[in-house]
Amino acid sequence: MTSDILQALTILKSKKWVDLTHSFDKNSPHFFMFEPAEFKTLFDYKDGFFVQNFTFTGQYGTHIDAPCHFVPDARTLNELELKELVLPLIVIDQSERAKQDPNFALSKDDIVKFEAEHGIIEADTFVALRTDWSKRWPSQKRMDNKDTQGNNQIPGWGIDALKFLFEERKIKAIGHETFDTDSAKDVRQNNALFSEYYVLAQDTYQIELLANLDQVPTRGAVIFNIVAKPKNASGFPVRSFAILP
Repeated sequence: MTSDILQALTILKSKKWVDLTHSFDKNSPHFFMFEPAEFKTLFDYKDGFFVQNFTFTGQYGTHIDAPCHFVPDARTLNELELKELVLPLIVIDQSERAKQDPNFALSKDDIVKFEAEHGIIEADTFVALRTDWSKRWPSQKRMDNKDTQGNNQIPGWGIDALKFLFEERKIKAIGHETFDTDSAKDVRQNNALFSEYYVLAQDTYQIELLANLDQVPTRGAVIFNIVAKPKNASGFPVRSFAILP
């Protein structure tokens, strides 16, 4: 007799799966303070096997940020529970707005408008901000989107939106397609990443540089954030994907 879990797996494999992760290498876009990734071949097939050495910052490519990334004495990556990494996915689509105003920060009012159309955001969900910024990959120039003064123009989350989601809607985690949680404009004004600190201070994680959110429905999908388990790490490249309803 087939077990419930195997029946569930059969159902899941019958659905559409969407990869939400960028491949990366030394030429991929990255935060300006980080060195490019380095992939070095240690052994080739002439040695009998192919082995590489990888050097990259933990926050490289599509990656997960653990609470300790910003918060002292907070949980590290290896302390996240497995069930935290698999969550119902809600996608807030702001892609058209990002084309017109790349400096916007999502507000509480924006979420209230979203809920009026799509329903209340449930507790214990993963909420992703879709801006279609991932379509600019793999161009560092297009990801940075600098103005004539050399300032990045990149959208992000407003802190009032995040407080509403975490404190009133009781969501579990967030994700976005950009380098940072905060909009570039807010970073310049505040000289700090207030929104990113706030998220990680909720004792949870976030996923940055997500891809292909345009292929995922507003609600009904499930996100999986599969990651290695380096001890005491603040972050690491992740393989995020969604299974559609």
